Amino acid sequence: MMRSLFSGVSGLKSHQTRMDVIGNNIANVNTTGFKSSRVTFADTLSQTMTGASSPSGTLGGTNPKQVGLGTGVASIDLLFTDGSVQSTGKNTDLCLSGNGLFVVKQGTQTFYTRDGAFEFDADGNYVLPGSGLFVQGWTATNGTLNTSGAVGNIQIPAGKSMAAAATTTATYANNLNAAALTITSITQTVSTSGVTYTAPANATTTLTWSDGTTTAGTAGTTYTIGQAGTGTLTLKSISATTTNSADTLTASINAPVTITMSDKSTVTQTTGSYTPTYSLPLTTTITAYDTLGNAHSIPVYFTKTKTSSAMGNEWTVSITSDPTASSTTITESDGSTTTINLTPAVLHFSTDGKLLSGTGSLALTLTNGSTGTQNITLAMDSVTQYAGNSTINASADGNAAGTLSSVSIDSSGIVTGTYTNGVKQAEAQVAVAQFTNASGLTKTGNSLYQESNNSGTPNVKTATDLGVTITPSALEMSNVDIANEFSDMIVTQRGFQSNSKIITVGDEMIETLINMKR
Repeated sequence: MMRSLFSGVSGLKSHQTRMDVIGNNIANVNTTGFKSSRVTFADTLSQTMTGASSPSGTLGGTNPKQVGLGTGVASIDLLFTDGSVQSTGKNTDLCLSGNGLFVVKQGTQTFYTRDGAFEFDADGNYVLPGSGLFVQGWTATNGTLNTSGAVGNIQIPAGKSMAAAATTTATYANNLNAAALTITSITQTVSTSGVTYTAPANATTTLTWSDGTTTAGTAGTTYTIGQAGTGTLTLKSISATTTNSADTLTASINAPVTITMSDKSTVTQTTGSYTPTYSLPLTTTITAYDTLGNAHSIPVYFTKTKTSSAMGNEWTVSITSDPTASSTTITESDGSTTTINLTPAVLHFSTDGKLLSGTGSLALTLTNGSTGTQNITLAMDSVTQYAGNSTINASADGNAAGTLSSVSIDSSGIVTGTYTNGVKQAEAQVAVAQFTNASGLTKTGNSLYQESNNSGTPNVKTATDLGVTITPSALEMSNVDIANEFSDMIVTQRGFQSNSKIITVGDEMIETLINMKR
């Protein structure tokens, strides 16, 4: 008779424990990163009244006769499923999805959490504000991350400065138009009084005199508009036309050129240098920084100088529109001058449009107080030459001095800083720990966990390495299912009531037994 009482008591205790867990789940329904728990029961040791017997030739076997002695709590399981993602708009908040936890530290004690409500403190430390624990990760050195080393505190001071860095490499990419039009002829006309002009070596030069008559000019001879001719005649204008690639004509306001292209179109230019059989120069600009962080805008010209179906086309890279020039001087906004030298470089392409050879190097001579000489390598490895638009452009390293203005965090946990000079660079990366049995972690309060004997050891890597996802500007909500908790509450309540009835009925039966003596 007493066994039923003890069974009922065990049932009450077990259901009370289950109710405690349900109450804790519901209490934390809005706790950031909270993981709910569940209770499972198991029957306790049974009393064997008669053991089982095996069948014989004349009699069948019998089953054991056992009376159970109640129930007990088999386990309280931590349900490590993902909670919903709630956007917050705060750029330092992080939501972790998948099998992983953030790593935080206080002194020598390491904790783990799914609460990503982080922020920066007064010293620029990335912390969990409720407890002040330091978020662990890897801090970048000059924008370079090394995630193979040990993790440490993430610290990004407000107003962090970035030193100026001189440009050393300009990398060109994209396409040069293989079908770029070429120049078939150039006509240059000079008619401004007092202007001198030297007839090109291979051009047909015509002199027009004040009475309208014309005579042929002599190659290499210098003429002046207005000079005296035969009798009272004066030179009125000069016109030179060339189709020879040995002639390069330089246009000016007083000596414009009319260029006829291979498609019979014409264009008039008052600046630049042009050569028959070449294409019109294609202008690109490199923004280069010196050692003081001053920006210099450097034009670099690309001219198609050879067309060959057997050997492939060639383009010449030069510092002026004249593909044979090797030097130019630029006057900067502060009045200083920059002399730029570039030995014309030939880019040789294969007949299928790929670059075979060619590179260049700019040499800058500065007069603005920075390091006097500076060399910039022109990297052309990514340049192609196919028919179509010319989309070639350059991106150069180097930067002006700047101050950190804002930070952002991406889905791999990389903290990127944006500086006032427009440069963005990696500042740090948040570490993530993964356990073989995350449900085996020990809760320590404040949404923190610690390693236990059955959790396994932490594998601390980046979010990408562990296959988890970080959602920036968001937090993970509790994974408590209210509907499920209320259903479990009803079932637990009924179980508790049923066990209480066992005790009540058992008590009444004992009372009846006692009353028999009376």
